[in-house]
Amino acid sequence: MIELTRWLGRRRREPQAAERAARTAEVGWLLDSNEAKFLWGTPKRVRTMERNAEHAKALNNCPGYLDYESRMFEVPCPVDLRVKFVRNLQGRMELVLPEGDASGVRASALSNLLMISPPNEWRHPDRPLIQLFTPYVFVADEPVWMTQLPPMQFFQADPWPGLMIGGRLPIHIWPRTMMWAFEWWDISRELVLKRGDPWFYVAFETSDPSRPVRLVEAELTPELAEYRKGMSGVTNYVNRTYSLFRTAEERRPERLLKAKTPRRATADQVS
Repeated sequence: MIELTRWLGRRRREPQAAERAARTAEVGWLLDSNEAKFLWGTPKRVRTMERNAEHAKALNNCPGYLDYESRMFEVPCPVDLRVKFVRNLQGRMELVLPEGDASGVRASALSNLLMISPPNEWRHPDRPLIQLFTPYVFVADEPVWMTQLPPMQFFQADPWPGLMIGGRLPIHIWPRTMMWAFEWWDISRELVLKRGDPWFYVAFETSDPSRPVRLVEAELTPELAEYRKGMSGVTNYVNRTYSLFRTAEERRPERLLKAKTPRRATADQVS
């Protein structure tokens, strides 16, 4: 009788677990880099509520706001960095480290982290566009679109002198390496980045907007590495990479996401 009770209990729990898994969309993140991986922090769910509110109408208890914030994850800044623009002897603008030898980033390593886009690719002739390389890759095994956003829930006492440029892409067929793009509006001011501060947000959309998202660390499997070769360098040959999405979908393996850890997330990783 005891064994029968245990069996029935197990049978009841299994559908519940399957139902919970079906309600949750799983998204993987990984670092595609061979060096300095310890610089890059773990993405975590955005949390701006500092205390519980007793009043029923307080912002802390607003379901619309809570749902909005729960769907965003923050990526922390990897370095302490101060850079500014100067004009060289030829009149061209270039980036320098105003702290000189006191900078946490070596001048010789700056080009490995940051690039200035050619002026003919800027949106405005007086607003340089810079990009910082990151090793972050996000991937899913079901239709998921990811939007990269500036950290608008984070108050900056010293605001950036321009705009972070976001973007949106389908990470189930286009798991590209992320960039941090910045349009520099006021070149008389320095750009100051602080390690550990929210650097950018990512928000995920599924076919059912009510489904929560579970973020897990993923493995760079041979299948994922091979698939990602198909999108490498395509921007050198086409103007609109969206035109390649159908080809990418046709050539996609059945599975690309393999969780590195057991499929359990911390409270900060589940929206």
